[in-house]
Amino acid sequence: MHRAPATHRPSARTRTGPRTRAASAPTRTPVPLTVIGGGFAGLTAAITAAEAGAKVTVHEAHHTLGGRARTAEGPYRTNEGPHALYNGGPHWTWLGQRDLIGPLAPLPPLEAARLRLHHRGALRRTPPFGMLKLLRPRRTSQQAPIDVDFLTWATEQAGEEAARAAANYSAVALFHHDPGSLSAAFVQERLRRATKLPPEAHYPRGGWASVIDRMAARAWNLGVRMETLSRVDSLDDLHGSGSDSGMGPVIVATSLDAARRLLGDDSLTWPSGRTALVDLALRTRRGDAFAVSDLDAPGWIERFTAQDRTLAPAGEQLLQGQFPIGPHESRADGVARAEHLLDLAFPDWRDRTTWRREATANGRTGAVDLPGTSWRDRPAVDRGDGVYLAGDQVAAPGVLSEVSFNSALAAVSLALGRRSKNTLDLKQA
Repeated sequence: MHRAPATHRPSARTRTGPRTRAASAPTRTPVPLTVIGGGFAGLTAAITAAEAGAKVTVHEAHHTLGGRARTAEGPYRTNEGPHALYNGGPHWTWLGQRDLIGPLAPLPPLEAARLRLHHRGALRRTPPFGMLKLLRPRRTSQQAPIDVDFLTWATEQAGEEAARAAANYSAVALFHHDPGSLSAAFVQERLRRATKLPPEAHYPRGGWASVIDRMAARAWNLGVRMETLSRVDSLDDLHGSGSDSGMGPVIVATSLDAARRLLGDDSLTWPSGRTALVDLALRTRRGDAFAVSDLDAPGWIERFTAQDRTLAPAGEQLLQGQFPIGPHESRADGVARAEHLLDLAFPDWRDRTTWRREATANGRTGAVDLPGTSWRDRPAVDRGDGVYLAGDQVAAPGVLSEVSFNSALAAVSLALGRRSKNTLDLKQA
């Protein structure tokens, strides 16, 4: 385990002292708890546990906190993928109660009207009529089934063309190269939340890092010890980490791949998505599309400076494209599809480009459920022997970051052996 010489201390904040206790009040030794991973799940777990009175230590392998919620420093404030917060989930309320969301970047009405859809090889303003049938509210008895793939079920409801268009559009919340092959119930829920009006998606001004900074400051003020550059390769390493109270229960809030290696547990696997990621800065031109969603294949491009101009220098627009790629496809295949969509929506984009970056997000896009499975079938939070999992591929409900949040609350609840208003009873979810 490699450790930093000093613990992480959020800038622009100071640590508050402990609350004053009455002289006659009985003292209780705080329960030690260790969190491995300082991303959204890890910080959620740390804050929740500290609020419950635990003595928390967070180990983060990198020099900064945030995990996949990091925002790049420099003139182009890019994230590792989209950074929207959905206000329909419990994390929105939790963050709001603690004043952790911060300023949001609203999308101007005129920009919202500049959504374009790529269908049958051309850009359109409206989706296929049959696709709208799949977005209508239905009675509970008519909900999509778990044990049938989405394409089969949706074809029966609205025809194959509409079914394929809806499946490809749902990639905005799935990051999967073949959304139609996934559980119909799983895809339907995400499709409806992604197309809900008014939109559930909101954007923290300055990117995810602004939320992470506020969460880190909250943790610090609660007395959480945060050690950066502290890579844990084995749980045995924690016994010599310097904690004067022992490590106590351990919450592993890393990617599922990292948790599998750390715990030596080959059962910690679950399907995920893989995408080619393209970030572009273009010189500003009036009339650019806000977003372009591909209905002929999974993928989309979004102009993030449409709602938050602080993400790029003045006079420039920051675009990001996510293009899911299959197991036998390369990043170049995804980039080629991105460039084709750019040619249609931004014909002069090559001449306007001032900065470009490409990357591959491999197995880092959250869990996807195959037919016959649901979130309950994913790796359990409780791994036994005082070890618990938190992350976006763990057995907890929700969409995208909501899974990380819900699993973190469940992990703390189980680790501390108590229920509170901050914990989630997954049996009732």
